[in-house]
Amino acid sequence: MPDRCEVLPGDALVARRGGGLLWVDAPGSPALVAALHACLGVSGPGADRVLGAVAAQAAALGGGSASFALVLTDTSAGSGTGVALWCGKGQPAVDGVPVSGQPVDGCSLAAGFTLGSTLYVGPGQATPQMPPGVAYDLVEGAVPGSGALLQLAAVASAPAAVPPATHTPPSSFSAGSDAGFAAAPSYSAPGGSSASGQAARTDDGGEETAFWKPDAAASAPVLRFDDGLVVTVDEDLVLGRRPDSHELVTAGNARPVPIADTQNVLSSAHAAIQRQGREVTLTDLGSLNGTHVAGPEATEWTQLEPGVAHPLSDGDRLLLGWTVITYEQPE
Repeated sequence: MPDRCEVLPGDALVARRGGGLLWVDAPGSPALVAALHACLGVSGPGADRVLGAVAAQAAALGGGSASFALVLTDTSAGSGTGVALWCGKGQPAVDGVPVSGQPVDGCSLAAGFTLGSTLYVGPGQATPQMPPGVAYDLVEGAVPGSGALLQLAAVASAPAAVPPATHTPPSSFSAGSDAGFAAAPSYSAPGGSSASGQAARTDDGGEETAFWKPDAAASAPVLRFDDGLVVTVDEDLVLGRRPDSHELVTAGNARPVPIADTQNVLSSAHAAIQRQGREVTLTDLGSLNGTHVAGPEATEWTQLEPGVAHPLSDGDRLLLGWTVITYEQPE
């Protein structure tokens, strides 16, 4: 069983891969978001130096108003250590105790600190428990969130401590991000591909993501986001910045799929994906910036008329705001 990561919905961004977490609240600073997402693939003894280099540029990238907390943990090797970089409102805390770090160009950097049983990343004080019925479990990917609490399965016995001079290399991981500016660099992830942010592979060959478990029907179509997130269309879906309050979701007729949107180009409930037998349709829900579709070989986008269902075919590309999604229909 993977470690449970409870995310509290919000306007900021929470990303996860394995034991690594990113929380960022940087309005108007896509460059900082891109730099932090690039760090999601670092591993090895030089991880703290890579994070230190980002810290040296954080003030310029964030325009002085950015807050973030980026944490890489290593629990698979049994060492129970972590590397973290944070500034502003964001700060990691282990078992409710804030992590101590060294100042680096206006940020704080901690390398090799000891983990406990829970790791919190977000603004302010650690949240001991997320409100029931509000938080959701993030397996992998990037979603809107005001903070995250990672319940670690393999941990060390000691509480959080001041970082020593050296540390055990953290596990390599990546996470998705908003389209257009925060794609991670190419690297190899455990069991995954070398493309940016691809979902991890499971033993049975399925792709485990934030919104899908391998026990879902293998024949169901999928939505493949340009950041690597994969969502199965095993029921009706509502996509958007905050789709939970849409009537299709509240009535229990559709599943919400929140999309990270730091540039505020998505509507709260932007578009709906609906199934009737094997036919899958896309409908714009009256979004402010529109929903567009293009075939596999098309060179131009076609904007959908709000409220009119558009049948999808294998390979169709969907454009919601700046997020590009490919529809894949298995044979």
